[in-house]
Amino acid sequence: MARERSPASWLHPQTSVTRRLPVCRRITLLLLLWLLQFSSVYSDITDGNAEHLKREHSLIKPYQGVGTSPSSQWDFWGSTLVTSQYVRLTPDERSKQGSIWNTVPCYLKDWEMHVQFKIHGSGKKNLHGDGFAIWYTKERLHPGPVFGNHDHFVGLAIFVDTFRNDLQGMDRSFPYISAMVNNGSLPYDHGKDGRSTELGGCSVEIRNRDHDTYLAIRYSKGRLTIMVDVDDRNDWKECIDIGGVRLPTGYYFGASAATGDLSDNHDIISMKMYQLMVEHTPEEDNQDWTKIEPSVSLLKSPKDNIDDPTGNFRSTPLTGWKVFLLLLCALLGIVVCAVVGAVVFQKRQERNKRFY
Repeated sequence: MARERSPASWLHPQTSVTRRLPVCRRITLLLLLWLLQFSSVYSDITDGNAEHLKREHSLIKPYQGVGTSPSSQWDFWGSTLVTSQYVRLTPDERSKQGSIWNTVPCYLKDWEMHVQFKIHGSGKKNLHGDGFAIWYTKERLHPGPVFGNHDHFVGLAIFVDTFRNDLQGMDRSFPYISAMVNNGSLPYDHGKDGRSTELGGCSVEIRNRDHDTYLAIRYSKGRLTIMVDVDDRNDWKECIDIGGVRLPTGYYFGASAATGDLSDNHDIISMKMYQLMVEHTPEEDNQDWTKIEPSVSLLKSPKDNIDDPTGNFRSTPLTGWKVFLLLLCALLGIVVCAVVGAVVFQKRQERNKRFY
C-alpha cells in the first residue's frame, strides 16, 4: 500500500515476447500478468519504515508514556489494564468496558495505522463477545454503548464485532469487521450489527488464534482501505476499500472494547502510526483540514440503507472468493486455449500430409 505499481511497468518487458506468441496464448499471458499485478498491488502494505513512524501517535511496548500524568501521550479508562506485554481493554468477564486514547491530536493528512491485537477467552463458539473498535474521532474518553465509546460520535470507527445480534442477518459470519464515518447525526444500531451505517466489511476468523492478528487502516487522498493479516505471515488481505471519504485533521486515535452477558479478553499489543508521503495540489494544501466535516460521497446515504437487507452501500471489494473465481476463469481460459490450439495444430498437420 505504500507504493503503487504502474501497470505499464509490469507489461512493458514482455511486449516483444507477446508479439511472437499466438493470439490465444498472448491473451492468456496478458490476463495472467494482470492478475499477478492485481494481487501484488492489493497486498502491498507499508513496510514499517522507521522514518515515517510517528511515535507520538504510536502505542508500543513497554508502553512508556501511558498514564494520567500531564506528559502522557496515552490515557486509559475503565477496565483497561496496562502490562509490559499487552494492553487489555477488557478481561474475560461480563459487563466490562475499557478504552485507551492518544492525548495528542493527529494533524497528518495521509496516514496508516497498524494494530496488532488478540481476542481470546474461555467462551465456546457463539458464546463470546462483544468486540472492540479503533477510533479516529473529535472527542476522546467518552464512555458509552458503542463498544465502550459514546454513540453519535464524530469521525471514523472501525468495528471488530465478535457477536451476532441480528439473527435475521445470516448472510455474513462473525467475527465481522466494518467501518463507519459519522458527523454526529447517526446512531450505531447494535440490534442490526451496524448494517444501516456501515461502509463495507468482511468476515474474519480472528478469535482464539495461536498467534497475534493484525489490522491496517489506511487513509490517503480521500480513500479508506482496511486490510487484515490473520495468519501472522505478513500476508495482507483487503477487507474494505472505498473512495470519497473526507476526514479532518486534529482528531484523536483510540481503542475501546466492551463485554455484556458474554465476554472475551480484548488485547491491544501495539498501535503503530505511519505518515504517508503523498503530494497534494496547492488547493488541497491551502485548505483548512481541521474544518472538514467527516463524510462519505456515496450513491446513497447511510439512512437510505436501513431497509437494504444486504447492508451494503457499494460493490464489495474484489477479494476472497471473487479473486478465486478470477483465477479459476483464467485457468479455464488457459485450458480452452490449449484445447483449441491442439485441434488447430492437428488439422494443420492433417492438411500438410495431403500435400505429400
